[in-house]
Amino acid sequence: MTGPATTVVASIPSPSWSGFEIGPLSIKAYALCILAGIVVGLLLTRRRWTARGGDDDSLWSIAVWAIPFGIIGGRLYHVFSSPDAYFGPGFDGTGDLSLIPQVWRGGLGIWGAVLLGFVGAWIGARRARANIMVFADAAAPGLLLAQAVGRLGNWFNQELFGGPTTLPWGLQIDPSSPTFPAQYPPGTLFHPTFLYELLWNLAGVAVLLWADRRFRLRGGRVFWLYAAIYTLGRVWIEALRIDDAELILGVRLNVWTSILVFAVAVVMFLVLGARRRLPAGERALADGRAIDHDVDNRDRTADDDSPAVRPDDADHRATLERTESEEPAAAEERRRS
Repeated sequence: MTGPATTVVASIPSPSWSGFEIGPLSIKAYALCILAGIVVGLLLTRRRWTARGGDDDSLWSIAVWAIPFGIIGGRLYHVFSSPDAYFGPGFDGTGDLSLIPQVWRGGLGIWGAVLLGFVGAWIGARRARANIMVFADAAAPGLLLAQAVGRLGNWFNQELFGGPTTLPWGLQIDPSSPTFPAQYPPGTLFHPTFLYELLWNLAGVAVLLWADRRFRLRGGRVFWLYAAIYTLGRVWIEALRIDDAELILGVRLNVWTSILVFAVAVVMFLVLGARRRLPAGERALADGRAIDHDVDNRDRTADDDSPAVRPDDADHRATLERTESEEPAAAEERRRS
């Protein structure tokens, strides 16, 4: 005897939980995902930074500037690339400016985060006397890993999904959610673009780690390879999304930005690769404690020889003068012996 047929549609459910309360304080899952991404990204960066001769003090000196600058930059990019909610359509003043600082609602643009975060890292590197390009190469895989983990925040917020799909990994969105598109009937499944980007970024981390180990990329090439990998994926993932966005010639602003950054990244990667020479090696810190662990004079760029912290202070010059004055005496001593 056969019972009634049952149709099972595979899909990815969206979580009903989006945070919790501690007294008057509201802790959002989105913020926790961003925080978790920062932590895992820093752990990977620390491992790569110390392998290049950096130390914890310089790492944290850079991080305390780079992280807040990155968050502010990411928020500003989002606000001005999707301005309707904040300024109203056509900047007519009907938006809600109080939403701008409410980062936990979602909305961090990676381009603003990387740009302003790099400015913060540069300030921190200057204060710590560290080589900003050595740090950028060390941090690139960790940055991409942080982006992967942070994308889970979009899942908890039920936001930034793609168009309708019948694929078995379609994403369920609660019809009562303000993010559910009104033009689609309840039960419609959508492309889980958060998942696509998460998986793409994890694959990108693996490629960066492999390429750096295999080809000993230095002088900023790991960073530019990161930019190329990420933007290559972002072009097609962004094209799937149906949330409101600024359009240029009918194409989303972030698609144009991705194409531009990809082109710049590829050019910079090739230019830096063409400048390979035979320097002594790269240093993460200027005081000589931090010499790159795998120096190979046969495979270096001219930029690699620049110290992480510029040795331009009076103490360093005095050390050089003292060393130069001692060299003749040392040579005479060796001759006599």
